Amino acid sequence: MKIRVAITDDNYLLSKSIKEKLELFAEEIEYKFTASNGKEMLLMLEQDHSVDAILMDIEMPEMDGIEATKNIIEKYPQIKIIMLTVFDDDQKIFSAIQAGAMGYLLKDETPDVLLTSLKMVMTGGAPMSPSIALKTLKLLKNPERIENTGTTDYGLSNREIEILEQTSQGLDYKEISKNLYIAPSTVRKHIENIYKKLQVNNKMKAVKVAMQNKII
Repeated sequence: MKIRVAITDDNYLLSKSIKEKLELFAEEIEYKFTASNGKEMLLMLEQDHSVDAILMDIEMPEMDGIEATKNIIEKYPQIKIIMLTVFDDDQKIFSAIQAGAMGYLLKDETPDVLLTSLKMVMTGGAPMSPSIALKTLKLLKNPERIENTGTTDYGLSNREIEILEQTSQGLDYKEISKNLYIAPSTVRKHIENIYKKLQVNNKMKAVKVAMQNKII
């Protein structure tokens, strides 16, 4: 029997890319539909909840992925939810698990990993990208960190601070991605967010502001 999969993501190009990855396995995966936010997904499920798994983004307008996951699990406990995101900071991992998510993958995972993860979640497994699994283990070993996760000055996440620290050492995207076990594209996305939060437009300014405010 095919695994019936829906997607929730406000980024059209990313959701299209995910859909195309799923369609490579048409004999095993049945693509159902895509919603642009959690609220829209709930409305779609009211019309048709014959869905086995949802690939759920976190950062979305109107209703984010974590709140949507809570609502979906409450109404449709049979549906498995895998968070699919570019972010891997501690607070979001913990919140997603608390909400009832059964897996947590980065968006740049290969089609094969997506298929394997969907199969795993349908048999009771909890698929996670390697970097996510590592951070989850650290959270379990040091539960006191959960109270201190999330943001510091300027709203930077723990992961963004880690990237800033490595940037201050003169490392490039590839070197940082290797050290933190994440894709270069994920590093680039984090740095874009860092620029926005610190209101700067290059690495030198970002490091300078971070050091001045004792963030790193």
